[in-house]
Amino acid sequence: MKKITLTDPVTGEAREVPVVEGGVRTERPQPVDRQRPDWLKAPLPTGGTYARLKGLVQELELHTVCQEARCPNVGECWVHGTATIMILGKVCTRACKFCAVSTGNPAGWVDPREPEHVARAVAELGLGYVVLTSVDRDDLPDGGAGQFAAVVRAIKERSPGVRVEALTPDFQGGEEAVRTVLESGLDVFAHNLETVRRLTPRVRDPRAGYDQSLAVLDYAGRYVRGRGLDVLTKSSLMVGLGETDEEIARAMDDLRAAGVSILTIGQYLRPTRHHLPVERYVTPEEFEAYRRMGLEKGFVEVFSGPLVRSSYRAERVFKEAQGG
Repeated sequence: MKKITLTDPVTGEAREVPVVEGGVRTERPQPVDRQRPDWLKAPLPTGGTYARLKGLVQELELHTVCQEARCPNVGECWVHGTATIMILGKVCTRACKFCAVSTGNPAGWVDPREPEHVARAVAELGLGYVVLTSVDRDDLPDGGAGQFAAVVRAIKERSPGVRVEALTPDFQGGEEAVRTVLESGLDVFAHNLETVRRLTPRVRDPRAGYDQSLAVLDYAGRYVRGRGLDVLTKSSLMVGLGETDEEIARAMDDLRAAGVSILTIGQYLRPTRHHLPVERYVTPEEFEAYRRMGLEKGFVEVFSGPLVRSSYRAERVFKEAQGG
């Protein structure tokens, strides 16, 4: 079996892993045991709706971030008809130090059946709101933008009433790629700033960048307004990595200057011992203060809390952003 060499982004340790179906087979990283405050403990997902959706996801061989990332909110979101689907494979061409997704070279592999497969899955799951996200695909000329657009169109064609949010990579700042996604018929264009300016080089892959992400969001906002598209722009910040309140406020200002309408803020949780440590656990009261600060700065909606993730209860965020 063909193998490639992967390098751990933090330790620099190299190891060989087998290539499978255009991706890389790697062991699931073991989470770090760490005493967490009570406010970071979520109830186990239960109930008939959750069990039915879990069974369908397995049957359709669908990859959801909800499960891949062991999201604590999976039960709550699924019960409300929202799921986050990961397209373009499971191997990322970048190595951010907060993310446990496998790093490697997918060598241009894209599944041509993916748009149809995802559209069928969304219909059979009975979802009302779907978030599409992906790994970074720097190996593709358009960064995967064409596949995002194809999946959005397939979903809308099969289930016209479903709202679709695309949580995209930065496409290396390519404006044509951003336009491709924006013209696909989606409802929300999202790209995560992730952290404050000072911490970006430490937290994100060198090919990512604070200003590059802002430029993508700024271009998306200007294009939407210029074309009269009914599309909201959205971003997300992690806290607990060593940032200050002043830096968070400046990041909010930068996002507002880029025309971002919706912001989510959540606690960073270390996925494995090879990733960045948690510097502090932010209290629920502080998260509420961040929410008030964001609303005062002009965001249409701010979802801020210890367990909030960029796609957490996305359907609710969308409705509240639209005033409903």
